[in-house]
Amino acid sequence: MLVTTSCFVCCCQKKNGSASPKALFDSVPVVKQVTPLLEEISGIADSKINPGYIWGEEDSGNPNQVYLLNHNGTVAKTVYLKGATNRDWEDMALVGDTLYVAETGDNAQVYANYRFYRFVEPSMATDTVTAIETINFTYPDGSHDAEGFLVDESKNIYVITKRDNPSRIYKLSYPYQSNNTLSLVGTLPYSGVVSATLNKNEIIIKTYASLYYYKRATGETIPVTLKKQWTSLPYQVEPQGEAVDFANDGSGFYTISEKGFASWVNIYFYKRK
Repeated sequence: MLVTTSCFVCCCQKKNGSASPKALFDSVPVVKQVTPLLEEISGIADSKINPGYIWGEEDSGNPNQVYLLNHNGTVAKTVYLKGATNRDWEDMALVGDTLYVAETGDNAQVYANYRFYRFVEPSMATDTVTAIETINFTYPDGSHDAEGFLVDESKNIYVITKRDNPSRIYKLSYPYQSNNTLSLVGTLPYSGVVSATLNKNEIIIKTYASLYYYKRATGETIPVTLKKQWTSLPYQVEPQGEAVDFANDGSGFYTISEKGFASWVNIYFYKRK
């Protein structure tokens, strides 16, 4: 998958081009090893009520829990999500005071239903989250494997698929219903999306081999932003890098990898210039 995705990304960049302005972020990240080892981190979200920490989740049948990691890599806390099921969690986001966990992975593209778990961000003192909203959804055109999503200011959720070529963008509109059917609202000029992150006026879309940076105008919808020209960010390719998130204070962004074939997992921080 890595080779296929890398080749496709390169082809897309040559065909569509990318902007080359002054470098926005450092090309060499600050690297901190995760201890104790978490092998399958697939999504991260920089904490707001626990400054200096970042949330992480593991995918593919791991326990229904999230982890609070110090920015130095130390795992400080495990929080259990009561009533949730980890079939294949693939990304997470912190919007306002609310964490979203995406139950959207489907490697074989066989599932009929998917969901998001949504709950108020826990404090360091929390051991178990019991108040969890489950947002069930289906696609209008069958099964898809998705590992990235974005939530806008109106709480609309945009799910970005991984295995479709090119990746597709589906919208789950707010207010959420008991059962939701997504609508197809766009495509990207590349595939293999494994994570996405948004702050007020910036978006990063991640594949295994690349980071695509988009500048978002005030009031602009996410599909409109993702039709614009991107900037390719410097990126130190990880063993199986499946997560990206902006720092809450705007100082840069984080990536983290699954263990893959490595013997370690690191947090990488790319400082804004």
